[in-house]
Amino acid sequence: MRGARQVPRRAWRGGNWQDGDRALPEEVAVAFTYDGAAHAVMMATPDDLRDFAIGFSLTEGILTHADEVDALEIVPLPAGIDLRFWLRSDRGEALAARRRRLAGPVGCGMCGLETLAQTQRAVPRVGPGIELLPGQVQEALAALPPSQALNTETHAVHAAAFWHPARGLVALREDVGRHNALDKLAGALAARALPAAEGMVIMTSRISVELVQKAAMLGAPLLAGISAPTTLALEVAEAAGITVLGICRRDGFEVFTHPHRVREEAPA
Repeated sequence: MRGARQVPRRAWRGGNWQDGDRALPEEVAVAFTYDGAAHAVMMATPDDLRDFAIGFSLTEGILTHADEVDALEIVPLPAGIDLRFWLRSDRGEALAARRRRLAGPVGCGMCGLETLAQTQRAVPRVGPGIELLPGQVQEALAALPPSQALNTETHAVHAAAFWHPARGLVALREDVGRHNALDKLAGALAARALPAAEGMVIMTSRISVELVQKAAMLGAPLLAGISAPTTLALEVAEAAGITVLGICRRDGFEVFTHPHRVREEAPA
């Protein structure tokens, strides 16, 4: 399925009515089924689904490596799409021991959790990672808009991107949900064996707590967003050792946690 579809609309522009079409993002129910048992249903854009499947499983701790999947089927159904996993026996047993159910609408990466305690899940502390100059951060941010093909078409989706200091923008994924976009990016990095520790993850959204949690699961030391972070996101980032950059715009950005990874510019 494509990520967008043309729909008819009537627009009021310049004092006149105009009939025509507009591209809008697709949004469908995507179910995650592991070893025959339902686990989660997310509303998502139905492209890059293999990346979504693997990335979600990694950032939620269901998998520790992509090779723990024996088989993965993407099954279109009348009500949506079912991502059907068959896990290696040890991973299947581990999942069965801690199974939970989720039902996550767009924009919410935690809806459907059974207890308040589940919102405070422990996340690993990231490694030292890399250090960047402010000019490199600006270079990374400038690379995003030309690469956001689906957003250029629809003006209605988020992006998650990975920028490497030696290779530039090496991966970008889009979705109606910001956490879905990050999961898709996680899957893309896993498919290409690109360590998140070697670059910076950039979100075209605010930095919320579930994005920090997923970044920690990836081992990403730098997480940037075009909007401000939440206070809880910063608390988790501080504990996880993640450098959070927010309000990332053409004229600059703000660093909220672990500022040592963004160095002063070298003297001219």
